[in-house]
Amino acid sequence: MLRRGVPDRDGSLAATSLETPRLLLRRWRSNDLDGFAAVNAQPEVMRYIHHGRILDRAATAERLATYQRHWDERGFGLYAVEIKETGELAGFTGLAVPTFLPEIMPAVEIGWRLGRAHWGRGLATEAARAVVAHARAELGLRRLVSIHVVGNEASARVMVKLGMTLEREAVQPDTGRQVRVYAMDL
Repeated sequence: MLRRGVPDRDGSLAATSLETPRLLLRRWRSNDLDGFAAVNAQPEVMRYIHHGRILDRAATAERLATYQRHWDERGFGLYAVEIKETGELAGFTGLAVPTFLPEIMPAVEIGWRLGRAHWGRGLATEAARAVVAHARAELGLRRLVSIHVVGNEASARVMVKLGMTLEREAVQPDTGRQVRVYAMDL
């Protein structure tokens, strides 16, 4: 059942994990904190995230708690992305409600963040394609958006590879950053 473009919470719809040839997308575990804190401590990774500042371990723990609450409240969320071959935490890919950009609400956003060591190998696209397929087939979503801060061209390329098109330009109210909203019908 969809309400305002966002699926109602229904545990039967939530997939606790998704797999791709190289990746395991799964719910967060308590032992993910150090790995995710290492991703969030990389200036080049965080450059286009919110205010562009790195996050320390405590701030990362707060984010993980927020991600868990989102799963509990919505029945979907951001998956931890694990490299199957090594078991290493690469970052995240998944779905969120982009309340930070009120002008596009109601909406569900697909997003990703990978550590620098995992860039340029198609992992963000691979993981995001699995999430799009899940959103379409299991969650019954009809539309996804993705928001990219102007200048983050690598992220925009992933959006285009997913089949998204530029829908509008906007300013993120809390940061003043120029953003582009991409969208796709499912």
